[in-house]
Amino acid sequence: MIQDLLHRTLLTPFSDRFTRMPKSDEFGVQMTYLGTAGFVFADAQRSIVIDPYVSRPSLFQHLFPLNADPSKVAKWIPEANDVLIGHAHHDHILDAPCLCHQTGARLIGSEDVVRVGRAAGLPESQLLSTVGHEDIVCGATAIVRGIPSTHGRVYFNRVPLQGQIPDDFKWPSYFWQFRHGQVLNWWVQMNGLRVLHVDSAEFFEHEWTGLEVDLLCLCAIGRKWRPDYVADAVRIVKPKMVMACHWDSFFTPLEAQQYCLPGVNLTGFIHEIESAGATPVVLPMGVSVRL
Repeated sequence: MIQDLLHRTLLTPFSDRFTRMPKSDEFGVQMTYLGTAGFVFADAQRSIVIDPYVSRPSLFQHLFPLNADPSKVAKWIPEANDVLIGHAHHDHILDAPCLCHQTGARLIGSEDVVRVGRAAGLPESQLLSTVGHEDIVCGATAIVRGIPSTHGRVYFNRVPLQGQIPDDFKWPSYFWQFRHGQVLNWWVQMNGLRVLHVDSAEFFEHEWTGLEVDLLCLCAIGRKWRPDYVADAVRIVKPKMVMACHWDSFFTPLEAQQYCLPGVNLTGFIHEIESAGATPVVLPMGVSVRL
């Protein structure tokens, strides 16, 4: 009840600016948007998941140590071979260990990410750490690469929950114990489709120079604190489409009415993407499209 009251008074419902993905089956890849910064990219041979967060514990549940909801993870993400994590905040990593336990997938990310997976009981055979810049082969059709980045500023022009994940990290833990650690943007190539995933509204231009992508998954929260965020991102990597992510209130179940996080101007975000010369895409949670 308290959460519903907060949604009605503090948050903006969002349902009227969902867009249509341009029809295509050029690459034979299915993309599913999981809400927050979460995505699944899958072809006939492999399923790559980025930043899964479908448990979405309520505000009340955030008073206690957090854990994944195995039934929700199994419902929304039945298959996975590789799970990529951009940083170790709870709204990016909480469901990853559960998903890897359920599917046998590899958990791939920074050493901070690996420490979380290890604390959650994943065997070393399912943990793969990277500091970025290396191409990681994912089956016969995909390659992924972590691109070093930093966490964007969010509320009050500050970076939330800075620091590293310690070696003695406990599972489960309170949300404030999930420090972001090293931050990685993810470049994914699957069947020729080139995707760049940005799960926090910041990037280093020198790390992106020379990259060109078909689809840019771009974090919306924190956009106002990064000058020329959208224009610079589109200028550097020249995407055909920009998919808005991390705009929704992640305390709300995926199947419920969606609300924008405080401070997110999604309509303005869409207009900036159009002004930069790319096609904006905003999808409802759980929707799959062909690329």
